[in-house]
Amino acid sequence: MNPNPTTHKFVAVLNKKIEAGKLMNALGHMAAGLSALVPDKDTMRFDSYIDKDGGTHASISDNPFIILSSDNSNQIRTLRNALREQTIPFTDFTSTMTVGIFAEQKQRTSETPEAELEYYGVCFFSERTHASELTKKFSLWK
Repeated sequence: MNPNPTTHKFVAVLNKKIEAGKLMNALGHMAAGLSALVPDKDTMRFDSYIDKDGGTHASISDNPFIILSSDNSNQIRTLRNALREQTIPFTDFTSTMTVGIFAEQKQRTSETPEAELEYYGVCFFSERTHASELTKKFSLWK
């Protein structure tokens, strides 16, 4: 167990116009992908929690994971562009990544200009104060 306070956080911003089931699917894909992207796994502080009976609840991060909502896809696009410009690792999920098998989804995405993509969400991992600055206009998910 690391006794030091956390310095980073996970953040997901989800498009509130998209139905909940689709957003949960998108969030799962984004979180899984983000874990693979972040080069410094130690800052993610994954640890196991042990219950009183000795059962292990493995690979839970000590860092907060904040879920925020956006009014629309364009707000997510703007945040995504800021993350890219600042070289912060992130994952995103769009409407082209649903329906059919992965090969069809990849083809549909490759045939769609970025400006026409409908973003379901974006997920990133960053130093806490920096993440808060980037997301100050978003509200907590309700």
